[in-house]
Amino acid sequence: MRISGKAVIFGDDVNTDVIIPSKHLTSLDPEELAKHAMEGLDPKFPEKARGGVIIVAGRNFGCGSSREQAPLALKHAGVKCILADFFARIFYRNAINIGLPVLECPGISGRIEEGDILTVDLEEGKIINETRKAVIEAHKLPGFILEILRDGGLIAHLKKRLGGMES
Repeated sequence: MRISGKAVIFGDDVNTDVIIPSKHLTSLDPEELAKHAMEGLDPKFPEKARGGVIIVAGRNFGCGSSREQAPLALKHAGVKCILADFFARIFYRNAINIGLPVLECPGISGRIEEGDILTVDLEEGKIINETRKAVIEAHKLPGFILEILRDGGLIAHLKKRLGGMES
């Protein structure tokens, strides 16, 4: 699985309240949530993300509350993948559950610049910075997580594994 996109940079400790402010949690519509993704840090983020981007962040991305709407808002805003030095565990799992690829890559935050074109090879755990002609090693994802991502998230994965049974 390869993912390509333009890098959008954020710093350390980006919490779920910044990713999707609580005042917008009254909506269950992922497209409506996407309109407000990252608005506390970058009001133009939904516009930037529309064509498909890769977020590159520092330490502790997704800290704060366990709200599933945070990765959902990012995915529907156009985020194809998130790369960070490390993630808050609950955000990491919520992202995988909805089919949004996340890779931990210690030191990535200082090696990518806004607008760099990246290609992420999820199977190999490699990030290719096409702009700077550099390869960065990330923590490889376990096989079962790659399967979940290939299937589009945990629910789709479970339906596939159970033979397409409907609930």
